[in-house]
Amino acid sequence: MRNNIVKNILIFGLIFLIVSGVFSLLKTPGNKPTKISFNQLIAEINAEQIKNISVSDNRIDITLGDERKQFTYKDSSEGLTTVFKNYNIDQEKLNKIDLQIKNTSDRGIWLSVVLPTILPFILIMAFFFFMTRQLRGAGNQVFKFGESQAREISADDKKKKLTFKNVAGVKEAKQELLEIVEFLKRPKKFIALGAKIPKGVLLVGQPGTGKTLLARAVAGEANVPFFHISGSEFVEMFVGVGASRVRDLFKKAKRNLPCIIFIDELDAVGRQRGAGLGGSHDEREQTLNQILVEMDGFEPNLGLVVMAATNRPDILDKALLRPGRFDRRTILDLPDVHDREEILKIHSEGKPLTEKVSLKKVAERTVGFSGADLANLMNEAAIFAARKNKTRIEEIDILESIERVILGPERKSHILSEKEKKIVAYHEAGHALVAHELPGCDPIRKVSIISRGQAAGYTLKMPETEKYLIFKAEYLDNLSALLAGYSAENIVFGDVTTGASNDLQEATKLAKKLVTEYGMSAKLGTRTFGLKEELIFLGREISEQKDYSEKTAEVIDTEVSNFINLCYNKTKEIIQKKREKLDEIANLLLEKESLESDEFEAIFKEKNKGY
Repeated sequence: MRNNIVKNILIFGLIFLIVSGVFSLLKTPGNKPTKISFNQLIAEINAEQIKNISVSDNRIDITLGDERKQFTYKDSSEGLTTVFKNYNIDQEKLNKIDLQIKNTSDRGIWLSVVLPTILPFILIMAFFFFMTRQLRGAGNQVFKFGESQAREISADDKKKKLTFKNVAGVKEAKQELLEIVEFLKRPKKFIALGAKIPKGVLLVGQPGTGKTLLARAVAGEANVPFFHISGSEFVEMFVGVGASRVRDLFKKAKRNLPCIIFIDELDAVGRQRGAGLGGSHDEREQTLNQILVEMDGFEPNLGLVVMAATNRPDILDKALLRPGRFDRRTILDLPDVHDREEILKIHSEGKPLTEKVSLKKVAERTVGFSGADLANLMNEAAIFAARKNKTRIEEIDILESIERVILGPERKSHILSEKEKKIVAYHEAGHALVAHELPGCDPIRKVSIISRGQAAGYTLKMPETEKYLIFKAEYLDNLSALLAGYSAENIVFGDVTTGASNDLQEATKLAKKLVTEYGMSAKLGTRTFGLKEELIFLGREISEQKDYSEKTAEVIDTEVSNFINLCYNKTKEIIQKKREKLDEIANLLLEKESLESDEFEAIFKEKNKGY
């Protein structure tokens, strides 16, 4: 707004200068005339020096033979001819002069006198009028501050319209939401049986699982308007703005029934009340109160459904989750291998793939990827292929992009010395060897000593099938695989480097979870240790409260160390026993820098899985 006002001031100033310059040129001729007396005029006529005389009212403009300009005035009560007769001027001398008599018209008066005087005042008044209008517009913007900023997708907008066909996976979630679609399409079927459709539906899932996409698909399937707003868009620094925007949002929605209101990131405004530093009446809590009131203020069968998304349902206020509000909870899990394949098919549309690309193979390698991750993966593959001037995306481009998404881009400028390269090779060979020998570890997909992200090398392990329950033995095998790089360095070089610092951190975290969260310690038994509470006013900061004594803390530390030492000793034993294989893997890595799963498995002629 301020920029517009400054711009308008400059425009008006420029117009004013142009108009003033034009009138200045009109009123100021290039050859400025000289004022003379009337007697001097008579003398010049008698001397035959005058070429032209122009009479306008009582003003006489004179042009001499040498083109000099002069002017004088006569008595307005007498005509010029009468004046010349009174001065006894010879008529023959007058005939030699080009005499012009101009009658001053109304237009001439306006151009010469009135307009130059009045126009600046008109411009000034127009300037102030326009500025007042701009300020009034700014004032209207202030009054619109409390209006909802929700983005509306109409039912007729085919470009932005989505249906369940555009959302792969989440079969159970789509099945649950079909009830909402049916109600919005045919509400009388439910009303006839006395049923009340839920007012609020809460979509819960990890980031990237498609909560927003699914909500839009529900609106598309039901062919109703879709109002989309983020929870953070309600809250402003001014008190009462959030509540005003909530009221305006529901007012707009009720004018477009049936429709869907979707509030993304509900936890931004729906956290538990009474936990902030500002008391119980801060702006966020007033906004939450207004949402609760609005959801109570409309009948359940009006055709208005409020959907919301969050990945933190544990911190939502209990009043939001009670019956009559967000009492229906739909869970969106990470996609399994079949869902990932379907998602990859959707995101590969419009991207030319070669015939050898196996999306099933890609799906098997992307365990733990969300739908957003898979969309990003296909985009990275397209970019990767374009950078190599390819016309079609090959399978190697997609597989390379998986590593880019997980670990980061290759750091080709990160050049290691020969000694450091050998240390990294044995470090990664240790991870790969131990993971291959222990049955609880996932299969090796790739081993590389090419730097990616913060890692100097990496060993990529991916499960063959989805895992939801993990045994203690599997955890211990994975803990051993984490310590294998550290152990290999110690055995081969007789010393350790800083390269294993991240492995040790992850191993310590895993061992601590086995003891304090999973109840897998024989000494401490079947209980958990430590109460984790979120400090809401500090964002995502977690405070762990001890619910055990100092003596128990010592036992926890001892058990964590016992798990790590047990797995470390097992790792050392495997590496010493399979030292030849360790050397073979390391030498191949030094030669090729990367080993794919088939190249790695070829080292072991027999799959003696198990130790």
